[in-house]
Amino acid sequence: MGSFKKHFIIPVFLPNVGCPHQCVFCNQSAITGKKRNLPSPKQIHSWINEFLKYKGEKRNKVQISFYGGNFLGLKRNHIQSLLHEATKFVQSGTVGSIRFSTRPDTIDKERLDSIKDFPVSTIELGVQSMDDQVLSMSQRGHTSLDTEKAVNLLKKEKYEIGLQMMVGLPGDDESKSLASGRKIADLSPDFVRIYPTVVLGNSLLAKWYKSGNYTPLTLDACISLVKKLYLLFKKRNIQVIRMGLQISKDLEKYATIIAGPYHPAFGHLVYSEIFFDMAVAIIKSEKALPEILFVKVNPKSISKMRGLKNKNIITLKKDFNIKSLKIISDPSLAEDSLTITDSPPSFKQE
Repeated sequence: MGSFKKHFIIPVFLPNVGCPHQCVFCNQSAITGKKRNLPSPKQIHSWINEFLKYKGEKRNKVQISFYGGNFLGLKRNHIQSLLHEATKFVQSGTVGSIRFSTRPDTIDKERLDSIKDFPVSTIELGVQSMDDQVLSMSQRGHTSLDTEKAVNLLKKEKYEIGLQMMVGLPGDDESKSLASGRKIADLSPDFVRIYPTVVLGNSLLAKWYKSGNYTPLTLDACISLVKKLYLLFKKRNIQVIRMGLQISKDLEKYATIIAGPYHPAFGHLVYSEIFFDMAVAIIKSEKALPEILFVKVNPKSISKMRGLKNKNIITLKKDFNIKSLKIISDPSLAEDSLTITDSPPSFKQE
């Protein structure tokens, strides 16, 4: 659960721009709160300058990130224009590099050659699934083989690679999602993002949901599944840099989400389950359980151990008949570990 190359990210959203069609789950204008149009160089310049005002002194690595659209699916002159504007900031020294997200089937030598003179360091692929049936039912328009070819080509060109996957897609289930996770891990990306499938208004998935032809994952089932995927990637030393959707205030304001496992603190809920499981395993291993326990965690992991509204603490005390369970801050511990003791701490407790 440690940090991953903490860049200061300046997001430039390109909602649905460059996409050849709309996937069943997609309603990008709702996700970003923006209409489908390409920002002008002037708008990009202004947006980036505004974001740079908020860069902390410790955040030295800055990236301009083109998200939301299918970047390499844009017309070549549009790609060049966007990269040219972003490159000005790299040349000035205020930004370190550029990244973008695109579809696996837009990665080919010709397109990569067209951007080789720009300071692009990171490319993310919207993989979503490695199950061809799931991809077909989701109307993605690409196959798992396209993803494999794309990753191999990006590795040859020495790009940092991120792969995005979704759980709960049409035709998907836990076994298929875990199989996709294993196949993604086999590709050895630098990092991954895991998104739950939610039903957005004005999407084809919304029609299927209303007609009873699609049932989204429950929040609890989705958290449990994403937890398993997180641990799978962690075991393979692949960083998971995001779990859950990052959605604009506009989306929540206009209630665009019709159904599905959306929670503003989704990633935190996953981490909390992981810490809960670790605590349970340790407690169960104890031969004689005292009435008072102290759980030591890294200061950055205190809220994860507590759980939302202290759920973990309440549940552990109830399930194991613990009279008192206190969380102790211990900076010497790794962020993804904990220890449990019945000895009172010699330092300040949280």
